[in-house]
Amino acid sequence: MSSLSTLKVVPLRRDDPQAAAVVATPAPVEAVVAPVVPQAAPIAGLAQLWLDRGRSVAASVLPTMLMIITLLFVWQLSCSAPDASFPSPMKVWEESHEVIVHPFKGVSLDFTGLHIDDQGDVGIAAHILTSLSRVMIGYGMAAVAGIALGVLIGQSPFAYRALDPLFQVLRTVPPLAWLPISLAIFQNAGPSALFLIFITAIWPIILNTASGIQQIPLAYRNVAKVLGLNPVEYFLRIMLPATVPPMFTGLRIGIGMSWLAIVAAEMVQGGTGVGFFIWDSYNSSLLTDTIVALLWIGMVGFTLDRIVAAIGRVVARSN
Repeated sequence: MSSLSTLKVVPLRRDDPQAAAVVATPAPVEAVVAPVVPQAAPIAGLAQLWLDRGRSVAASVLPTMLMIITLLFVWQLSCSAPDASFPSPMKVWEESHEVIVHPFKGVSLDFTGLHIDDQGDVGIAAHILTSLSRVMIGYGMAAVAGIALGVLIGQSPFAYRALDPLFQVLRTVPPLAWLPISLAIFQNAGPSALFLIFITAIWPIILNTASGIQQIPLAYRNVAKVLGLNPVEYFLRIMLPATVPPMFTGLRIGIGMSWLAIVAAEMVQGGTGVGFFIWDSYNSSLLTDTIVALLWIGMVGFTLDRIVAAIGRVVARSN
């Protein structure tokens, strides 16, 4: 008998007991069970994920924090003398404590919106919000007009040759140089400030948008012609995805220049806004308040830039 099988005699017919067939019956095979590999606990995997994220955040934040601490230390060390003409960080905290701790004084928020007390004394955040409202209006108009003009001169060689030299000349004019012209045209400080923001922010938006359109590969244009895309389809499917990075580069530059322009305009015009706050603090010999306002201006400008950059990333991913 073989070791792999057993023999079994099966009668084929009842009337023929001599006839039989030898049928091979397979031997039983033992089941092979794979070893069970223990899986990592879900909690351990989640902890590792958070640990990796924490390391990433620390790698991006710690250098900046160390630099800020170093600058504050050097600033304090160099301005701590009694006869120092520039206030130290500790002196800024002591003399401008009210401005730092209560920035939203005079600002209220309810279901109807944001309200700023125009009659009483307000904190620096109220001036920041006033300036931001002006920037959003002027910058919004500059973004719409700048993208439209950028598309025009980017698509039309004739328009580019006609308008590009003019744009190159006008964009070099400093923002404050437009202030007398805007006051002469509008005869009012409010519209003049909006015009100043508009005329300052529009140039990088125009030029970067036009540059992005001019860099669209010829193969893309040929594909659009083969597919018979209409102007709207061409803009949404070809032009917009190809020009999002340079367009938003111009928009980021424009928002920064808008913030610079409104601060300068408010310093000259007076009334309300963070520029007025800085100039009024200087005239009142409150240099520490001026320093606090400068820090606010920097943080708001940084936030505006990051917001526009984030919108650009979302638009780029959606296309």
